Amino acid sequence: MLIDSHCHLDYFTEAELPGVLQRAAEADVAEMVTIGTRLDQAPASKALAEAHPQVWCTVGVHPHHAGEAPVPAPEAIAALTEHPKVIGIGESGLDYFYDKSPRDVQQASFRAHIRAARLAGVPLAIHARDADDDIVEILRDERDNGGDFAFLLHCFSSGRPLAEAAVAMGGYVSFSGILTFPRSEALRDIARDLPEDRLLVETDAPYLAPVPFRGKRNEPAWTAHTAKVLAQARGLGMAAIADLTTENFRRLFQKTA
Repeated sequence: MLIDSHCHLDYFTEAELPGVLQRAAEADVAEMVTIGTRLDQAPASKALAEAHPQVWCTVGVHPHHAGEAPVPAPEAIAALTEHPKVIGIGESGLDYFYDKSPRDVQQASFRAHIRAARLAGVPLAIHARDADDDIVEILRDERDNGGDFAFLLHCFSSGRPLAEAAVAMGGYVSFSGILTFPRSEALRDIARDLPEDRLLVETDAPYLAPVPFRGKRNEPAWTAHTAKVLAQARGLGMAAIADLTTENFRRLFQKTA
């Protein structure tokens, strides 16, 4: 059994969703997490998760949207996790590649989400792109001054220092279809070397379809292709990597256990 720890099911129409879920089940992707990118999306995410027992959800503001409204109070974000199917917060973080929101606003939103995760006792899904140093600095500052919180770096494609710093702070690292790309040798080396109890897999569907589906719209069923490459990088079989990543998912997202 595999779990897609990060996807965006709201990108699929009501007509498409049954087929998406069926193909996931046929690929032994038994559960998935649909991720929040705006707080006003939360009611729809909760309804989707309520309607499908294999679907969980998170709530949060993507850094691309951080500048569209005032930064929410941590308490307001945390309150949205009281629903039983809301198992985490995010995705939040920093994206200095597209810079769709001012960097200071992204940073303020990221800190608010960290504090919400701490208040709610659920993990934070972190988006990190071209902002490794600031991600590490903010994580360390919030941890040192506010206390521990659970988190994962989703769709990891950054450098080794960020991965190692995150793990040192108790974080997890989730790999997407990028791991399967021919030019991702350095990323596969990182995946090989990280502690086995910190590894997750995801699709980030509908984005970043893995080999052999590059260029197509991604979906949760294809988690298996990323898991296969992760297994190869670590010298494991598919059953072992499925058991490992599922166990890690349960440990991190404790509401699903």
